[in-house]
Amino acid sequence: MKLKQLIAITALCSSAAFAQNVTVADGWVRATVQGQKATGAFMKLTAKDTAKLVAASSPAAGVVEVHEMKMDKDVMKMAALPNGLNLPAGQTVELKPGSYHVMLMDLKAPLAADSTVPVTLTFQDAKGNKTTQELKLPVKAAMPMQGGHMHGEHSHGDHKH
Repeated sequence: MKLKQLIAITALCSSAAFAQNVTVADGWVRATVQGQKATGAFMKLTAKDTAKLVAASSPAAGVVEVHEMKMDKDVMKMAALPNGLNLPAGQTVELKPGSYHVMLMDLKAPLAADSTVPVTLTFQDAKGNKTTQELKLPVKAAMPMQGGHMHGEHSHGDHKH
């Protein structure tokens, strides 16, 4: 009995130690409007030791995937990262609009600004060990994109032609 308890405690401690390998900062989820079925979660991830963000989940969404947005011949394309997002040791990887992000799809209800959304991230270390980290991310109204795609609070779609 004592050996089983010791093994359980050791496993719990090693799992907790790895969970601390990745630091999550500045996390948030974009608010949605009635009828909107998808949104993005954004954050900064810094791993002490090389790792990957391999999966994510949330009770607020039917499907949650790690996505990348990139230009492909003048067309912005978004796709899931089937092998996860690499987190090089000691480097901050920013998940932000127009780049890497966690996509929450098939939302069960609109996500109102000033609420929170539980999101669980699954990380894998270089040895293949997986651990999860549970977050409560604040929901914020859409923030202006950088790089000139939005001017102030108005998107190009808001302009009258």
